[in-house]
Amino acid sequence: MKDNRKLKFLSVILGNIVICATIAALLFVTVTPNAENTAVQGGDKPHYSGNSESCVSLMVNVYWGTEYIRPMLDIFAAHGMQTTFFIGGTWAVGNTETLKAIAAAGHELGNHGYYHKDHKKLDAAYNRKEISSTHDAVKEITGIEMTLFAPPSGAFGNVALATAKELGYKTVMWTRDTIDWRDHDSELIYKRAVRDIKGGDLILMHPTDSTVKALDRIITTIEDAGLTVAPVSVTLGDGTA
Repeated sequence: MKDNRKLKFLSVILGNIVICATIAALLFVTVTPNAENTAVQGGDKPHYSGNSESCVSLMVNVYWGTEYIRPMLDIFAAHGMQTTFFIGGTWAVGNTETLKAIAAAGHELGNHGYYHKDHKKLDAAYNRKEISSTHDAVKEITGIEMTLFAPPSGAFGNVALATAKELGYKTVMWTRDTIDWRDHDSELIYKRAVRDIKGGDLILMHPTDSTVKALDRIITTIEDAGLTVAPVSVTLGDGTA
């Protein structure tokens, strides 16, 4: 009788171990791909900063705020510098003259997708369409072949990275975000842009009224720190741009 009880007890324990192991395996299979979203399979790792010790970049993402772009161009011109504008495809086809003005001022153009989609959720074909459609639109308007891709909302996965690489693009994120699309406070934008600034930083911003108000001060502070505002391809400084 005691032996039967022992066998029954051991069987229960063994059964629980098997159940726990099965659940753990299922959790691993389910959770790991999401947790390792930034792992690269066939694509390049995204750039969160550059290798330059003397340059930083102001990444201007453009889907709206057209009325603030020319004031930004005037401020950039006053400082005699160029940076990078990441262009949304729908914006490009609806604002050709402003896009030409950006290019004519010598600023670098980057790809920001056509419809501002979540590239992490798109399959390869849709990623390709978003990136290549923007590329073709900007090239037709300006003659410029873009090589830098900034995914909308910073959303990307392995498929997006691989597709960007396939199309000849490097994927670029940011070192610091001004969050100017949400917080319309020029002082806060300024602090987020320049606090502990260092060479290689990629500073994300958008064309907003508050950004325009902070922009001259941002650039002056960068220059006072002994740094130069430059296009992203220059700030990457790794010989791949």
